[in-house]
Amino acid sequence: MTPQNLLVLPLSTPKLSIGCPILDGCLGGGIPCNSITELVGESGSGKTQVCLQLTVRAQLPPSHGGLGGSSLYIHTEFSFPFRRLQQLANHYQASHPNLIGLNPLEDIYVHAVHDAQQMVHVLRDIEAFMGIGHTRLPVKLIVIDSIAALFGSQYDRTPADLKRRSEMFFKVSGKLKALANKFGVAVVLTNQVVDFIGSADGIDGVRLGNLECLHTSARRVSPALGLAWAHCVNSRVFLSRHEESVGVNSPYAHSTSISSQTRRRLTVVFAPHLAPASSQFVITKEGVVGVSTVFG
Repeated sequence: MTPQNLLVLPLSTPKLSIGCPILDGCLGGGIPCNSITELVGESGSGKTQVCLQLTVRAQLPPSHGGLGGSSLYIHTEFSFPFRRLQQLANHYQASHPNLIGLNPLEDIYVHAVHDAQQMVHVLRDIEAFMGIGHTRLPVKLIVIDSIAALFGSQYDRTPADLKRRSEMFFKVSGKLKALANKFGVAVVLTNQVVDFIGSADGIDGVRLGNLECLHTSARRVSPALGLAWAHCVNSRVFLSRHEESVGVNSPYAHSTSISSQTRRRLTVVFAPHLAPASSQFVITKEGVVGVSTVFG
């Protein structure tokens, strides 16, 4: 048999489309299965909006950019946004009238988790749940929104607690990677940011990924949970937001009013299968939509 050059073979990993060609192009086709993708950003940057959109789209057949499966959505800090999910579900039902019987809400399973230890137990239950096949469609997407909230209050800054926290990082991420590989699912986590004060030479002097540093809302930030957690995920995508003052001329008065406009951007920080890329996006009633993409 003639040996094949693995570098020129197409990537066969299934991907879950966000449903926007611009954002999918930025992410190499969508969110990959058998992998952990982290969405990191400040509150209001659009992390949950992207997760809800992926959750609704997961049950679409692969021919329509989905995975033909159900979703598990684990929320850790706020009440689950059912009204927004219903709004997105109504849009996708109207957008795919040829898919008879499509009801996006039928195959979404929601569960609340409040700390890391509980998460470990829940992940064991999830493995048993997925193995028995209780769902109408196989589970193909697991969302945890957000991972940072699980580690917020139960660990101090002492060396012993930081060591315990790092061990729990690897326990949770190891279980998620095992589920992703065993069942071929896509795992999406959201993470928060913290204000960063330090040298300009990367995070704690170490450059991690494509960016020297991260900026959002005119602040320099870094992903929560630190460098140890960064090694627990396969891909990291940064969602930023920036408020801009825009002058608006009034047709009824000889004056200019100043209004605020929010600009959001999705940026690939690191991923083994992606080139550096970023895209502006907006959040509409119908979902998250890309505006423009820049590679490199």
